[in-house]
Amino acid sequence: MHDGEDTPAEDGVVVRKRRKGIYVLPNLFTLAALFGGFYAIVMAMNGRFDMAAIGVFCAMVLDSLDGRVARMTNTQSAFGEQMDSLSDMVSFGAAPALIAYVWALQGLGRWGWIAAFVYCACAALRLARFNVNTGVVDKRYFQGLPSPAAAALVAGFIWLMTELGVQRGMDDWLTWRQITWTMFGFTLYAGLTMVTNVPFYSFKDVQMKKSVPFAAIVLIALGIAVINIHPPIVLFGVFVMYGLSGYVVYAWRKSRGMHTSVISMSTDEPDERGLHK
Repeated sequence: MHDGEDTPAEDGVVVRKRRKGIYVLPNLFTLAALFGGFYAIVMAMNGRFDMAAIGVFCAMVLDSLDGRVARMTNTQSAFGEQMDSLSDMVSFGAAPALIAYVWALQGLGRWGWIAAFVYCACAALRLARFNVNTGVVDKRYFQGLPSPAAAALVAGFIWLMTELGVQRGMDDWLTWRQITWTMFGFTLYAGLTMVTNVPFYSFKDVQMKKSVPFAAIVLIALGIAVINIHPPIVLFGVFVMYGLSGYVVYAWRKSRGMHTSVISMSTDEPDERGLHK
């Protein structure tokens, strides 16, 4: 007896069914990204906000790799997709909201936790909408700001301020209250932008397997060198520009009379009703 895994064939030969398993490699990257979010929360609880921000950025890098690894090794699975969404909710939804609240927003009382909750709720809504609309969205664009980029905006601001020596109660070049309200604005902006229909370039049409000119490798090396000059400033600046780029694309499409929605026209109505704008 084999726990219901064997079935008799017509000729009396017992055929053993293949057990369903879980692909290890892509899920290792997903678990590592989840650990990055968990690590960020723990560091924030211990007052190490620079390390908390680094944990979020590490989770973002690992999250960008798990899907690519799965496609390159042909190990995509429904389990992996669900695991990735749950990991994203922790690393890019709950973690940035909690870090922002512990670092500054708690000083605003109810306004602080409302901003943190709005961000967390918008991250959950954005991930749920992404899972539902996967088949109808133009692959070249994200519908709304992707949650890793939103997390990078929030965590990047905290990392930058921490590296510049800004501390709670400090009133040198900026008052702590001004910094607190700036954090409030970044948190709300990142959260609400996740649930808009604004198109953000996804970079999914960049083929990693294709050959590229030698100059492209040189540019990548220069980019790495620039980031190493001062990672908090460079990375935060990059994600601020990316966080604004969607509205630039939206305004450009609107001015040209083009469709601003990234939802592809299909026959899946009424599920898409109200999504085309």
